[in-house]
Amino acid sequence: MRDAPIGVFDSGVGGLSVLAEIQRLLPNESLLYVADCGNIPYGEKSAEFIRQRCQVMAGFFQRQGAKALVLACNTATVAGVADLRRDYPDWPLVGMEPAVKPAAAATRSGVVGVLATTGTLQSAKFAALLDRFATDVRVITQPCPGLVELIEAGDLHSPVLRELLRGYVEPLLAAGCDTIILGCTHYPFLKPLLKQMIPDAISLIDTGAAVARQLQRLLAERELLAEGPARATRFWSSADPQHLSAILPLLWNGPGEVGTFDL
Repeated sequence: MRDAPIGVFDSGVGGLSVLAEIQRLLPNESLLYVADCGNIPYGEKSAEFIRQRCQVMAGFFQRQGAKALVLACNTATVAGVADLRRDYPDWPLVGMEPAVKPAAAATRSGVVGVLATTGTLQSAKFAALLDRFATDVRVITQPCPGLVELIEAGDLHSPVLRELLRGYVEPLLAAGCDTIILGCTHYPFLKPLLKQMIPDAISLIDTGAAVARQLQRLLAERELLAEGPARATRFWSSADPQHLSAILPLLWNGPGEVGTFDL
């Protein structure tokens, strides 16, 4: 069971940013990744649809013998993680949430910006995070329609992307934000471009590393940490697998074999 793989999924390629953090912290672990590209973006789907997709993913990874499941998607976590924890009480499950707590602790100006999908910003879970951790800071939220689709296309630096991103970032800078939360797993891929747009003193915070640490803790508690060596990471896409194969070298640490996920 120690050498069983870890399942990770997202609505698309964004969760690869989380997968990289898991691989960095837990290099002995074998990893499975499903990109539900045929249904992206989740942020525009109903909560019931997303819950159903989460159940499909969980069933798939159970059949693959996964010892743990990571929901590398903020929107999927909001909609589906509670049901999965109810249905799989003995299965280590880790979800995503915007890094409101560390951002509130890090800010010096008292103003925190959030770049996220509309679905995440409108969720009750995000509102609860603000109520719990951001009572003493001002939080400026910025929905970012269009960014996910461009990243899914492998676009990390075109003039179109640059203009779109600048339009989302400039209101946060004008409001005095000194800390910006990347509230979608796709957005860490834009860090190099973001750093060209913001002063050096502004912090960018995402939760990929924290998710990897939480996964490590849950596996250690259950004595499930792998001793290695890790097997090659396996990938699936619910859209054209050739598209994911083509952009994997851009977003991952190398190419990978991509299968068709057609459940």
